[in-house]
Amino acid sequence: MQTMSTAAPVQGKYTTADAIQVLEGLEPVRLRPAMYIGGVDTKGLHHLAWEIIDNSVDEYLNGHADAITVTLHKSADALTVQDNGRGIPVDIHPKHKKTGLELVLTVLHAGGKFGNGESGYFHSGGLHGVGASVVNALSRKLVATVRRDGYEWQQTYAKGIPATKLEKVGPFRGHGTSIYFEPDPTIFKVKHFDADVLKARLEDVSYIHSGLTITFKNEVNGETIELSHPGGIPEFLGVLVKKTEKTPITEAVFTAKRDTGDKMEIALQWTESTDEAIRSYVNGIRTPSGGTHENGLKSAVRKAVNGYIETHDIKIKGLKITPDDIREGIVAVLSVFVEHPEFEGQTKQRLNNTDVEAKVDNFVRAALETWMNNNKTAADDIVGRIILAAKAREASRAAKEEVKRKSPTNRRLSLPGKLADCKARDRDDTELFIVEGDSAGGSAKQGRNNATQAVLPLRGKILNGEDLPTLKCLKNQELADLVNAIGTGAGDQGKFHYEGLRYGKIILLMDADADGHHITTLLLDFFFRHLPELINKGHVYIAQPPLYRIDVGKETFWAKDDADKERILSGLRANAKPDITRFKGLGEMPFKTLAQTTLDPRSRTILKVEVTEKVDAHNAFQEMLGKDPEPRYNFIMKKADQAASDELDV
Repeated sequence: MQTMSTAAPVQGKYTTADAIQVLEGLEPVRLRPAMYIGGVDTKGLHHLAWEIIDNSVDEYLNGHADAITVTLHKSADALTVQDNGRGIPVDIHPKHKKTGLELVLTVLHAGGKFGNGESGYFHSGGLHGVGASVVNALSRKLVATVRRDGYEWQQTYAKGIPATKLEKVGPFRGHGTSIYFEPDPTIFKVKHFDADVLKARLEDVSYIHSGLTITFKNEVNGETIELSHPGGIPEFLGVLVKKTEKTPITEAVFTAKRDTGDKMEIALQWTESTDEAIRSYVNGIRTPSGGTHENGLKSAVRKAVNGYIETHDIKIKGLKITPDDIREGIVAVLSVFVEHPEFEGQTKQRLNNTDVEAKVDNFVRAALETWMNNNKTAADDIVGRIILAAKAREASRAAKEEVKRKSPTNRRLSLPGKLADCKARDRDDTELFIVEGDSAGGSAKQGRNNATQAVLPLRGKILNGEDLPTLKCLKNQELADLVNAIGTGAGDQGKFHYEGLRYGKIILLMDADADGHHITTLLLDFFFRHLPELINKGHVYIAQPPLYRIDVGKETFWAKDDADKERILSGLRANAKPDITRFKGLGEMPFKTLAQTTLDPRSRTILKVEVTEKVDAHNAFQEMLGKDPEPRYNFIMKKADQAASDELDV
């Protein structure tokens, strides 16, 4: 999910030159960490691990290492990443008069990845030279151990500043680098690394780099596992297809690999799923937002399939086949290696190299066309599946009606009676707040802008729609009212009509406590399973109401949860005497407060719901809400020792 802030900007101007602040060293990182790691939530915390792990992977990519060990320490708030690469240089840099280790860990844009000399990197996930220094800046403690040139060296840092001098520990025959770090709890909202998240990432890496051995040591539960997958990307594809729980159209799997020039590898299979699932990697780094390499793959698949249809004169009787029809049900893994990758930001979510699109397109298209012609039975099954997808889409389109958003007067007989609708007729300007209970609904109705904001109260916890057909879900009055208010219908393509959508934003507004989070999860599952197009097209959001109000003198702070409250309190001056108010629920909150903190687009923060990996989302909902209780039990037992007693809400 992505945080979208619409707070009003602060106006001002410089008075004299001394009003201009110049940040030095790693100060910018500590002041604005989100610019470098995407945020200070669990995603940002784990991004620190990815930066250090990626540095070790870069040693493997360039032929200097073949083993990495990642240790999650017993406290779960510290990691060690060790490789058997060359070891970070410890000699004095002739220009900067500091050791190579100190430059890498304390200076932004310092590293060996800017050139392709003998000591640099030909392929690298890191390109800005900021990863290690960012991790150092955001760690309360970091210990770097380097083994090279016959010795072991060690240096300790605190919040990006050397706490000790580089020490020659003693003779050592091996080589490599080990980084131990503890993220700074005054910066991050979460304290603990998640072993499952770490293991899943390392598992990915071990498939993409089939010659690399990764050991994961989990001191929290005493588990040590070795991740090594010589089967590589084709083996990885089999795992992902199995996770989709959808039957492959054909057992034949398309794979292609090029080891010379622009290295790339692809494995692809069509399934009966109605979604596509593409995992892409650049120099071993996952790119969840895709980019030019994914665009090249999609273009290649479209051209290869259309080429096969034309070559074999397959009759489609006037049916227009779209790229979405062709890619429906695809599960694919794409890995490319780029000499000078251009990522979108330091978090490397998306590749921007324009030339890569054509390179992937040309390679994959030729290989896929050859494969289809050599596997005609499989290719015919795939084309038959594509034609069925196109027919289903055409049938759905034919069943739809042009529906404009109607006013409450025009739809009074069909809309739920408890819906407080808005007056605006332009869908894109309107918002529907789904709230928990009549009391919260009353506060929201009083605090809203009735021109553009509608409110629909639900009674408590809704029906769990996981593993249920849409028709059965809609027998539940609360869910039926919700779908009726939204206006689209729900379920299969023929029953869902996007043109009927009545609101530009659908915002889930629940209490900021455990019960509220549970209801939000149930609603998210309902949208994911039965109204997925609303998530795909960016219409679903989660409100962020405060759980606490913190008054310090004339200042007021709002905290959305306990972690946020502790972060605010830790930043107050030593002699501050905060007055803390905990809201029991939205119904207990004054409507003016709710309007100011949660409803008003000028001052609120809302989270946009985005699914970057549908397979993982499917598995998460199955684990948390599915009929089988065993995965939930295992999850609770696995996480129990990471939660303090005062953090539990049972």
